[in-house]
Amino acid sequence: MKKKVKIYIALALSLIVVGASAYVVVSNYNEPSIETAIVSSNSAKSDIKLVQQKLKNWGYYNGSVDGIYGPKTKEAVKYFQRKNGLTVDGIVGNKTLKAMGISTSQLSGSSGSSSSLGYTNSDIKLLARLIYAEARGEPYQGQVAVGAVVLNRVKSSSFPNTISGVIYQPYAFTCVNDGQINLSPNQTALNAAKDAMNGWDPTYGCIYYYNPKVALSSWIYSRKTVVTIGNHVFAV
Repeated sequence: MKKKVKIYIALALSLIVVGASAYVVVSNYNEPSIETAIVSSNSAKSDIKLVQQKLKNWGYYNGSVDGIYGPKTKEAVKYFQRKNGLTVDGIVGNKTLKAMGISTSQLSGSSGSSSSLGYTNSDIKLLARLIYAEARGEPYQGQVAVGAVVLNRVKSSSFPNTISGVIYQPYAFTCVNDGQINLSPNQTALNAAKDAMNGWDPTYGCIYYYNPKVALSSWIYSRKTVVTIGNHVFAV
C-alpha cells in the first residue's frame, strides 16, 4: 500500500514538473522578441509618415503619406521586406528600420529624439512660427512642405546651415519682413514642423516655393516646378 502511495506521489510530482515546464515554454513563446513591432497600426502618426515617405521615395508605396498604417502601407512594407531579404510580416521592427535607414532615435516614442536629430526646442518653435506665418491657410501636407523647404535649404551649400540662418536670411521670407514671424504657432504648425524634421518631405527636395497668385518676382517663375500643394508651387 505504501509503495502505491509513493508511486502516486511520484506521478503527481512528475505532472507538476511537466506542467510547470509547459507553462515556461508558453510564457517564453509570448515574450517580445528582439524584432519587436516598432512601427505598426498603433504607432504615432509621425512615425508612420516617416516610413510611408521612405517607401514612397523608393517606389514601394503609391498611397498618401497620411500617418495611417492601413492595408496599402502594410503591403508596401511587405514588398520592401521581400525585396530586401527580411522577414515578411508587414511590421517595421528593428531590422526593417535599419534596412530603411531609420534609427529608433528618430521615432516619436524615443526620449530625446529631437536632440538626436540635431534640433533644439528653439529650432522646432522657430520652424513652426515660419510655417504658421507662411502657410497656416494651407492643407497640412502643404504646411509640412514649407517646413521641408527650410530644412532643404539648411542642407544646401547655397544657403545658411542653420534653421535660424535660413529663416532670417535677408528677403528670404515675406513673413519676416512684415513681422508675422512673431505670431504664436498653433499645434498644427508645431506638428508640421516635427513631421518635416522627422524626414517627411512632400516637396522631394525643393528649396523654393511661391504662390503664383501673389508672386511678383519674374525670376521665381524660371525655377523648375516639382509639385503644387494647395496654393504653393514648390520648385528647385
